[in-house]
Amino acid sequence: MKKIQRIRNKNTGSYFWIIIAVVLLDQFSKWIVRINFNINDSVNLIKTLNLAYITNTGSAFGILKGANSYLIFFSLIVLGLIMFYWDKIASKEKIFFALIVGGIIGNLIDRISYGYVVDFIAFTFWPAFNAADSALTIGIVGLIFYNWKE
Repeated sequence: MKKIQRIRNKNTGSYFWIIIAVVLLDQFSKWIVRINFNINDSVNLIKTLNLAYITNTGSAFGILKGANSYLIFFSLIVLGLIMFYWDKIASKEKIFFALIVGGIIGNLIDRISYGYVVDFIAFTFWPAFNAADSALTIGIVGLIFYNWKE
């Protein structure tokens, strides 16, 4: 309990809400896709963009297909490390880590619940992805640019 109070005392509440917002947006958007599409169904929105129900048993770009158990384990380790070191993360970097944590949790919910991640944003020239993937990407790229600039 003291750990939770210490984290809250360091103005972490706003980061907690970023994490919650990412997870809710991700899970809500995937739910909309799951109830309105069959697996592999697709609707063209504009010339190069489709809304689709795609299952991904791997990680980004379909790497490590079928390694769901490994990816669950790896996700839990990364989440644990981020939470363990949260107090040591520079405050300006915490927003990026909040996006990363939200993205990891969003995809972890899918991996545990379905054995795959639901991807639904499908450009014709890029692998399909979802809101959690977007948050992860923004968080990682943000950290790279922030630290590159320093």
